[in-house]
Amino acid sequence: QVQLVESGGGLVQAGGSLRLSCAASRRINIDRLYTMGWYRQVPGQPRELVAQINRADTTDYTDSVKDRFTISADNAKNIVYLQMDSLKPEDTAIYSCKFSTTMDTFWGQGTQGTVSS
Repeated sequence: QVQLVESGGGLVQAGGSLRLSCAASRRINIDRLYTMGWYRQVPGQPRELVAQINRADTTDYTDSVKDRFTISADNAKNIVYLQMDSLKPEDTAIYSCKFSTTMDTFWGQGTQGTVSS
């Protein structure tokens, strides 16, 4: 079973930056890897897709983070990153990564990102 391990969360002031990383515990064949993405959730609200990238490096972002967040991936190493700049208090959430393959979906345990005003 593949496990996803996230790192990089923390506390930052508004306008600051955080860089999240998510790595798979064992290699996933690139031919089976479909998308890698980051989601976030605030208590009492549904989980929201923040950004995703596919194996062709095509990216997609939710409108509220466009021009502030950047998703990138090292497909060979099965690592996905989320660079978060110009952070706002409303970006405060638990951020989780997700890998989708042709056969399975894997989730990370989540990492807290907190932005103070």
